[in-house]
Amino acid sequence: MSGYQPVPLPSGAGATSRDDLVAGLTGWARSRPLRDLVAAFGAELPDRLAPAKLLGWLDDFSARHWDFRSRNGAVERDEVVETALDPAVAELVRSAAGALGLAGPRPVPGRRYDHLLVLGGLARSCLQRTAYAARLVDTGAVEAGEIAALGSFRPLRPAELHRLHVPADRHRMRLDGGYEVDAMDLGIRAAFGCPTAVEQRRSAGGIDHRSWSVAVYRPPGRPVVRVLAAPSTEPATRRAHTSDTYHFWAAELGPSAGDRVLVLTSQIYVPFQHCDAIRTLTLGYGCQVDTVGLDPAALSGYGPAEPLGADRYLQEIRSAIRSIGNLLSVLG
Repeated sequence: MSGYQPVPLPSGAGATSRDDLVAGLTGWARSRPLRDLVAAFGAELPDRLAPAKLLGWLDDFSARHWDFRSRNGAVERDEVVETALDPAVAELVRSAAGALGLAGPRPVPGRRYDHLLVLGGLARSCLQRTAYAARLVDTGAVEAGEIAALGSFRPLRPAELHRLHVPADRHRMRLDGGYEVDAMDLGIRAAFGCPTAVEQRRSAGGIDHRSWSVAVYRPPGRPVVRVLAAPSTEPATRRAHTSDTYHFWAAELGPSAGDRVLVLTSQIYVPFQHCDAIRTLTLGYGCQVDTVGLDPAALSGYGPAEPLGADRYLQEIRSAIRSIGNLLSVLG
């Protein structure tokens, strides 16, 4: 099935009312593409549930049908063994994913931002996202007061390092360490041409879920760039996740109410990371948040784009459902 109209994500504008934000969240959750996906897996989206209960229903449903990471033993996203779907269902999934904001690069909504936040991920993505951030700034597509690359001390795996391509014209750059934040740091040094940090701070002792670090670069003719590794807010049970990196950046920088923030990630993660940014930065600090995905076609030298199976889109639609549920729980 094709021809869906794009489903707007909830607004990250600081002046958005609670009712309008709830309407945006439930509009996404009740949209025709998501309704058709639920039907393709044998159920009907319940119309009469209140927003919080609807998201709870979708959470339970997506856990049963779309949580491929748990089926594979709670592995990393790139370790999931692809699940083959019926071709007609796979086509529906890709069409719905595009309408729901998980596919196809979208233009940056504005030009002037106080902060550009580049989110971490797998090692290859760290290099691509930092390179795309530099391209946005260098071409004048985005004017940013400051730039921050947000990561954590998640250990890099051999498979990630195998796919880590540094463009030939930057071959002297190397990875200094074995964590996600090290890949972000390499990406910033390669993309912004700033080999040496002017400031470095980090937590004492060995690396664990409580560890953090901050590095500051001042590339000539460009905004100040920071590379941050965030600690987990629940270090006894898990490593840092996206919301933790937002919290750590905000605690470090102290953004002002009304600051415009552009979040840069990969398109498949835009819906869930945008909703996390609204919950953390808009509701917590009054920031105005836009979230965009990089355009892989605009980059060269980082290896070919890796195809995404329909199961990957379903997994991240589930992530968006959970993020929307978390945001609704804060709104009350």
